[in-house]
Amino acid sequence: MSADIVIAGAGIGGLTCALTLHETGLRPRVAESARQLRPVGVGINLLPHAVAELTALGLGDALAEIAVPTAEMVHFDRHGNRIWAEPRGRAAGHAWPQYSLHRGELQQLLYDAVRDRLGPDTVRTGTALDGFEQDGNEDGQGDGDALQVTLRDVESGARTTVRADALIGADGLHSTVRRRLHPGEQRLPLWNGIRMWRGTALGEPFLDGRTMVIAGSNATAKLVVYPISRRAERRGEALLNWVAEVRVGTPGPVEGAAWNRTGRLDDVLAHFADWRLERLGLDVPALLAATGEILEYPMADRDPLEQWGAGRVTLLGDAAHPMYPIGSNGGSQAILDARALAHCLSAAHSVPAGLRAYEQQRTAPVNALVTAMREMPADRLLRAVAERAPDGFERVEDVLTAEELASIDAAYRRTSAAR
Repeated sequence: MSADIVIAGAGIGGLTCALTLHETGLRPRVAESARQLRPVGVGINLLPHAVAELTALGLGDALAEIAVPTAEMVHFDRHGNRIWAEPRGRAAGHAWPQYSLHRGELQQLLYDAVRDRLGPDTVRTGTALDGFEQDGNEDGQGDGDALQVTLRDVESGARTTVRADALIGADGLHSTVRRRLHPGEQRLPLWNGIRMWRGTALGEPFLDGRTMVIAGSNATAKLVVYPISRRAERRGEALLNWVAEVRVGTPGPVEGAAWNRTGRLDDVLAHFADWRLERLGLDVPALLAATGEILEYPMADRDPLEQWGAGRVTLLGDAAHPMYPIGSNGGSQAILDARALAHCLSAAHSVPAGLRAYEQQRTAPVNALVTAMREMPADRLLRAVAERAPDGFERVEDVLTAEELASIDAAYRRTSAAR
């Protein structure tokens, strides 16, 4: 099958989709509203199954140059007392590592690969998706031959309409494509009441240099810290990504859910000013103060959709299934979406059939992940530790039962499985 495919969004999912479509012999082009793609953002984790997919695209060596292979994830209370630990990646017996790296560096790696393999004009920056129209057949599902995609130049406002065989909405949490496909959906993302702050700062390596630390409870204050730069590691330093979570509001629809919104040091420091995790090698107030740019946003998602697209149009990544940042799934699931979509399209007798096969493969397992993350079972136990032992403990067995500790394992199996 020959197809001309427009991808809206040059994020991790959109760029991975472009590379895989090209690999299967199809012709993608990418429209990105940002005028320039720069390596901005904070840290991200890629689970082993996502690393395997990027390695299959020939990006394994490039990933290994920039990413830290995470060896262990450990939960502590706010005093640094160890609650629970789990090996990650190869340390857990996987064939591929779990990688922690800078989101902007991953996006740049993918962007460079697209330009090298598909040509410099494949990604049109400063170009927003304005809308689309497609012919419908008798069942109203839009499986006709005509798909017209309208693109808008962000700077001039000029609009151009192009014919395409398929449109992939990889345009994130506030997806224009999703809004057009599902006009009756709640416009705003759904907030669970937890405010998040994120940032990166250079510091000293802590513990073994490859551990993800999760301390405290988001019922009061929770902190996640892990190194994200192999280059810094080779210099004997650590580029530390941190995420702070605090429950501050009432759940419901929320305005202003933007990943690049600037946060204030004083706001986040108010919850961590007395945190001193010396036994872990972390001075939390100093880490926060050393951060050049702090980002702030609500922990939000959307209700799962039974069907993402119609006819020659579908969704991918956060546009299809925004989820809480638990279990390192956001970027990983976007990569799995991209690979599945491209392979389903290349194997199908028609574009609509390929997109339906993709959705049939991906919607049920990924929607189950969205639901599992809303339950937040591990966080309930972290809260229990904080309530039962507010001043710390000597033995975690004196605070949590064996059954409760085992349930943390089960919780992470539900949210970190290859789906």
